[in-house]
Amino acid sequence: MKLDDDNRLWKDGISFTSFSSQTADYALSKLSKVESFSIADLFSLYKDILWDDGKHKYNVSSFLGELDEILLGERFSVLDQDTVDGLIGKLRERGNSNATINRKMAALSKLLRKAYKMGNIHNLPEFRRQKERAGRIRFLEREEEDRLFSAVKARCENSYRLCIFLVDTGCRLGEAIGLIWNDVHDHRVSFWITKSGRSRTVPLTARARESLIVGGVRAKGPFSMLNQPKFRAVWNDAKAEIGLGTDLQVVPHILRHTCASRLVQGGIDIRRVQMWLGHQTLQMTMRYAHLATNDLDSCVGVLERRTA
Repeated sequence: MKLDDDNRLWKDGISFTSFSSQTADYALSKLSKVESFSIADLFSLYKDILWDDGKHKYNVSSFLGELDEILLGERFSVLDQDTVDGLIGKLRERGNSNATINRKMAALSKLLRKAYKMGNIHNLPEFRRQKERAGRIRFLEREEEDRLFSAVKARCENSYRLCIFLVDTGCRLGEAIGLIWNDVHDHRVSFWITKSGRSRTVPLTARARESLIVGGVRAKGPFSMLNQPKFRAVWNDAKAEIGLGTDLQVVPHILRHTCASRLVQGGIDIRRVQMWLGHQTLQMTMRYAHLATNDLDSCVGVLERRTA
């Protein structure tokens, strides 16, 4: 942009006639101004487009709110690589694991990709995935299951039925509570409201079928009389009673881990376990692959040194 001798402002070959140098200076400043946004601004713009209502959207709101707070609400039109790397450093200083950092930065990356596509920002920094350690997966032994489920049953029959269903289907707590009767047919259950957005259908064990029997209650679905806070309260009381109150890994989601672990230990191939659980990628299911110890037994015969 420049002014010629006739006091006209030129930008991209277009002439803007001005009546005075002061007017031209004002016009030039307006044309040069670039709108900027904070992370909170961008989330407000695109939250309902990028994320469905629910727990995940709530978590994303928390993640991005923390990142906005670290940046002190700074507004930007370009987010440079140093700023992104600085965010990762600050999260690590706060004690975030690499897995947690990856989740928070994934939410930011998704938001910035949308903002870039819509022309709100003018660059996309690189998001380097932090290396995650493969943590130990906790699952219930049969004896632990019996004691825990017995304590749950003594407190709430419906919560007991839900425990049985969760451990034998491997579904998520929200998927089970969201079931309606039309989702159950021919000894199978279909999950339509899933974390991945992909529906799946799995067959039911005999006791999982029995767990769907609701006595004397007219409900929208087999577990619709429950909600997550109510179930978790019963669960926590029961696990405390049997001496597992201090085990932070014994949460309702452990039933999904238990189901997956039993499938792998029982010789089910990892691809079918992926389909059963509804994992988006095989990598997510590979966390359980180490439990398939029997698959390696035949290797010993090859390596054994035969004695005369």
